[in-house]
Amino acid sequence: MTATVDRPPLGPRHWPTWIGIGAMALLARLPWPLQRVLGRALGRLLQRVLPARRRVAARNLELCFPHLDAAARDALLREHFAAIGIGLFEFARAWWGSIAPLREGLVVEGLEHMEAARAGGRGVIVVSGHFTTLEACGRLMCDHVPLAGMYRPHAQPAMEWAVRRGRLRYAAAMFPKQDLRGSVRHLKRGGLLWYAPDQDPSRGDSVFVPFFGQPAHSLTSTHQLARMSGAAVMFFQHARRADGGYTLKLFPASEGYPSRDATADTAEVMAAIETMARAAPEQYLWIHRRFKRQPDGGSAY
Repeated sequence: MTATVDRPPLGPRHWPTWIGIGAMALLARLPWPLQRVLGRALGRLLQRVLPARRRVAARNLELCFPHLDAAARDALLREHFAAIGIGLFEFARAWWGSIAPLREGLVVEGLEHMEAARAGGRGVIVVSGHFTTLEACGRLMCDHVPLAGMYRPHAQPAMEWAVRRGRLRYAAAMFPKQDLRGSVRHLKRGGLLWYAPDQDPSRGDSVFVPFFGQPAHSLTSTHQLARMSGAAVMFFQHARRADGGYTLKLFPASEGYPSRDATADTAEVMAAIETMARAAPEQYLWIHRRFKRQPDGGSAY
């Protein structure tokens, strides 16, 4: 996919979606300090009105942080929903607003590792996880390196058009997750591809590897992409700091990746994402059913 979008779908059946998109675009233009306050309030509301997601998040925290007592996990759960609320405003601002306020106090580390990984025109797979800061920090990193991204297309055509158009304001390209050929071609040309492979896949080659000490059904796609493209693999950590600023950190390219062992490579990826999640536990996307598939055929939920 190139950095262009088709004409927007404007038929009457899309009008309700366009109304929602318009509301989000207006909210994206509110002052950033107000958005942060409203985001925390929205998070409290979501925790109340989304009981199924609340139960999933609570179960994930129980599985992943067994050393915490119930009160500590409840506090982490509240902070997680607050982070989700703020993250929704970050998403809207990244797609349709200005991120100038988010650049204030920004800390970027490890750009020299990206330069080293790209030596000789080599492509780079930039691996992160599903954090509430994903979209805002991805846009912030695009100020420094020309990232392309892989994404899951939206079911609503109008939302798909609007979000893709918003992302292509700053991303070098966007590839649907089904477009493996396009992603590999981009990497072979020396491109950078941002990828988050940490959700339980519905299809694709996958294995069970540890994540927070639990067996997690995980895609081997990072291994496969690296083998097909010859690209380096490096990890990208991003977080919203307590002072309201953001920290973006790139780590040195993983030595010897990919190996011949897809399971070992996938375990390395999930271990790196676990380390990132432990650094900012309230910002990881715990509402996802990460352990819905288990080796015995059961579910953790």
